[in-house]
Amino acid sequence: MNEKNSLLAEFEGVVSGHRDGHGFVVRDDGQADIYLPPNEMRAVLHRDRVKARIVRLDRKGRPEGRVTEIIERSEAPIIGRLLQESGVWLVAPEDKRYGQDVLIPKGATGSAKPGQVVVVELTEPPALYGQPVGRVKEVLGEIDDPGMEIEIAVRKYGVPLEFSDAAMAQARALPDHVRPADHKHRVDLRDVPLVTIDGEDARDFDDAVYCEPAKVGRGKGWRLLVAIADVSHYVQTGSSIDVDAYDRATSVYFPRRVIPMLPEKLSNGLCSLNPGVERLCMVCDMLINAKGEIHAYQFYPAVMFSHARFTYTEVAAILQNTRGPEAQGRKVLVPYLLNLHDVYRALLAARQVRGAVDFETTETQIVCDESGRIEKIVPRTRNDAHKLIEEAMLAANVCSADFIGQSKHVGLFRVHEGPTPEKQETLRNYLKAMGVPHTLSDNPHPSEFQQIAQATKDRPESQQIHTMLLRSMSQAIYTPMNEGHFGLAFEAYTHFTSPIRRYPDLLVHRVIKAILNKQRYQLPALPTPGEAHAKLSKRLASRSKVPVDQPVKKPSVDVLAWQAAGLHCSANERRADEASRDVEAWLKCKYMREHLGEEFSGVVSSVTSFGLFVTLDAMYVEGLVHITELGGEYFRFDEARQELRGERTGMRYALGTRVQVQVSRVDLDGRRIDFRLVTGEDELLLRAMRDKTGASGPAGDGGESHARGGKGRRNRQDDERGSKNKGAAKGGASAPIDLKASVQRAADKNAARGGARAPAGKSRKSRR
Repeated sequence: MNEKNSLLAEFEGVVSGHRDGHGFVVRDDGQADIYLPPNEMRAVLHRDRVKARIVRLDRKGRPEGRVTEIIERSEAPIIGRLLQESGVWLVAPEDKRYGQDVLIPKGATGSAKPGQVVVVELTEPPALYGQPVGRVKEVLGEIDDPGMEIEIAVRKYGVPLEFSDAAMAQARALPDHVRPADHKHRVDLRDVPLVTIDGEDARDFDDAVYCEPAKVGRGKGWRLLVAIADVSHYVQTGSSIDVDAYDRATSVYFPRRVIPMLPEKLSNGLCSLNPGVERLCMVCDMLINAKGEIHAYQFYPAVMFSHARFTYTEVAAILQNTRGPEAQGRKVLVPYLLNLHDVYRALLAARQVRGAVDFETTETQIVCDESGRIEKIVPRTRNDAHKLIEEAMLAANVCSADFIGQSKHVGLFRVHEGPTPEKQETLRNYLKAMGVPHTLSDNPHPSEFQQIAQATKDRPESQQIHTMLLRSMSQAIYTPMNEGHFGLAFEAYTHFTSPIRRYPDLLVHRVIKAILNKQRYQLPALPTPGEAHAKLSKRLASRSKVPVDQPVKKPSVDVLAWQAAGLHCSANERRADEASRDVEAWLKCKYMREHLGEEFSGVVSSVTSFGLFVTLDAMYVEGLVHITELGGEYFRFDEARQELRGERTGMRYALGTRVQVQVSRVDLDGRRIDFRLVTGEDELLLRAMRDKTGASGPAGDGGESHARGGKGRRNRQDDERGSKNKGAAKGGASAPIDLKASVQRAADKNAARGGARAPAGKSRKSRR
């Protein structure tokens, strides 16, 4: 299609608003998003479905559009705070992507009071010359009420909060324990010392493990049992509980609260492998040789009895000291834990031979008090107990994928693509710019990523390099088309081990049972998928490219149904992640409001054209240092090196740069934390000397802070599609700082404290 025709053509898509007033149309056909200027956003709202056309291209060739028709208004409720301004009632949406306040007529406020958080239902959509009008549908409470962040998130992202009456009635009718009749056609494993190993705060236990030495072929090896709660025995296809579980697709985890996929009677009762009680399970029984290779496996339904509920901390302590107090209290089970540790080391060796990617990243845990306020944010440490369970689960998942694939049955695989050609090229340029001697081949294998990670682990900028390796990866999805798992270096992989909290695992259990019974599992009629997985659907279609000389084979109705189920589960997994991140961001903002004006050390965790994101060392909280806070200097964004470089001084800020920052602003509604760089007096003096002599300093180690400029703070631009380096747009540098005055102020401040001013020749502190 030529340029003229493309400007005349109309297309459909979903509006994605931006907090700065503009928006985008996310096209159904997968083409580039279309920019909508603020005037085009007056008559539409975030998540509306529209028809639009391109009216012009900007100087960089990017399309700008105009809405020609509103096809469907979003039915999603709007959550916000009820305000009264000059006698007019309105609700300011909590999600700033909506861009417009909602007018509330006097009789439509219900019992809500000013300042309270409410849920609004629109009665009149926005127009070019009129704001949207609505009524208060639900009052959530005061903004500082405990748990308010979760109440907002579940409604904001459409997470189902209540189970249907039919599902709850069905759950109540279930037995309280395993009945003798349930033992029929099951292997009795009650005498096998299976144990669960989970975190201290775990409430549901869906996997248990056992290991013993065994002869594998002509050599030594192990027999590893992974027993998973048999949810499919109690949740029948198409039942009320099943419909609710499919709608949720996953449990959603928040600090101090879980929105479960299944009613509590199942998730914490009948389907939880609690210690000391009989439970029904599905077992993956494997023989693993000394090289960590799976020699043979079989699946079967069983009845089990968990002999202990271990925590990761406890198991790690036992493995470290088999004569310590933890081991003394578990003497009978210690030999089995040692067997598990042995098979883990063999599986780990196989993982390394396979070349699976394994980056060490820091995960954090928010610790709250009884009122829901953050007490502290601590890193989660992964010990051998975590890794032991992880490898056992990976082995069971691989066997499940192989079993389904060998049987030629349709099912859901967990597919992880390799990096796209664009991401590969970006990564190659970055590695070259950083002087890394390794690069990627045209069709890279996971082992190449692992080799780069190993080769750079001792470099000062290792964290920076590993972050870029990780960011080049794609997100995994559920699909009936097996295309392997790139990160884990598996030809086939699926999810079998968590049917209590993931619907795809429940489907895998049903398929395995059907194969064992020489039957074929048929998916029920699933609800028509909505907009949630539109992008995933386009991504899936773009991957399934057929050569032009080959006829396109239309997928069967069965495959299409599984594809829809996979897209639904993938989209709801994203929804759960977004809701969890939203709550964590809220809590971190509330936490940092108590630290306004305080200074912290941190590391640059992301670099963009509009500034630096810095993660604090002590708190693991991320905030933005806007480019206007970097001082009287014009900074250019170097995408290859992922850094901002000052044109005059050569000063650099890159991933991994250490900085000292001050908490300058916290926006709870926008989930934003702003920092400003803190410049030491010795650095000010050195800059004064440099300015006096006219010297332009070298880039140095890239870790020095820049003095703040006199310009006011600009609004944060945190959407890369709509963000620009403002200095670049104007074609000039920011206003220069008055270094002489700054030095004098620093000296006066230091003298007031009774300290001596540092000599001009004093070297600045080295920063990594």
